[in-house]
Amino acid sequence: MKFYAQLYTMKSHRQIKAYIRKRNFFPIIALVILSAIYGCNNTNSSKIVSEEATPGQKLSKTKVVTTFLPVYLFTKAVTKDVAEVDILVKPGTEVHEYQGTPANIKAIATANVVIKNGLGLEEFLSDTIKNAGNSQLIEIDISKGIEPINKISPIDKPVKGEHDHEHTFGNPHIWLDPVLAKQQIINIRDCLIIADPGNKANYQTNAATYIQKLDNLNNEFQQTMKKTPNCTFITFHDAFPYLAKRYNLKQVAVVEIPEKQLSPTDVQKVVNTVKKYKTKAVFSEPGLDNKLLTSISQDLQLTVRTLDSLETGDTNPEYYFQAMKTNLESLASGCK
Repeated sequence: MKFYAQLYTMKSHRQIKAYIRKRNFFPIIALVILSAIYGCNNTNSSKIVSEEATPGQKLSKTKVVTTFLPVYLFTKAVTKDVAEVDILVKPGTEVHEYQGTPANIKAIATANVVIKNGLGLEEFLSDTIKNAGNSQLIEIDISKGIEPINKISPIDKPVKGEHDHEHTFGNPHIWLDPVLAKQQIINIRDCLIIADPGNKANYQTNAATYIQKLDNLNNEFQQTMKKTPNCTFITFHDAFPYLAKRYNLKQVAVVEIPEKQLSPTDVQKVVNTVKKYKTKAVFSEPGLDNKLLTSISQDLQLTVRTLDSLETGDTNPEYYFQAMKTNLESLASGCK
């Protein structure tokens, strides 16, 4: 127990590996220990490492399956073209209520690695993996090492929603904080190195490039949002507590509404709920009912701006920065 306690006090992958070498653990045992720490799970430990190519030999690419868009973006940024990366929940599909499909089962059955956000977001995944029957599958949870937070603002439900969901393990939207996104990239990198050591250098280089961009994005957010400290805002999706906490913002309420078309009475209920918080900044998400936004804008005499949770959009890893910079512009404008 003392050995494991010592491991968990170490901050870096390098420190842990050096400590394991000092203790003279066999390579496969060391890899299993690293896997447990970094959230890389495998039911067959003897299969955890892929073979490295000998001179002149060409091995097939590691097949990686990701759950939904942000996980795909981060994984693709780390692998680029050295691994085959697929996505289970297509962009624009609601991940919170998603049900696994036969195509998902087939993809996981032939995959080497599956990567998820974690924190209970992908409820469909456990049964889908079980049905795939892939005993050699490595499962990566990229929320490992990140302290989750629960809702930091009251949730108002002026209209009964069709699909209410609770964040039992904490709010899962960690990818919307560039600093936490950096930790997710590190988790992906370290687990892929364990699963596919032959491409270690590629994973390290690609991750370092993306992490530098995340650092730059974080600096841009800090410099911009410090001009409007303690800005209060309302959203229609409980997706932004990490972003708010990071940049000294306050999400005073989340007004949850159903995805179906709203009646005039429903719209008025939402407008009245927003009114009672007396805040100037109200943010919707892309694709939200235009009728609702028009009514709120007119009744409250304010502009309803957009914050993107990145659950839909382009599959190019650079899309993350494009969408987040648009979010920054919306926050800066709404918080003036």
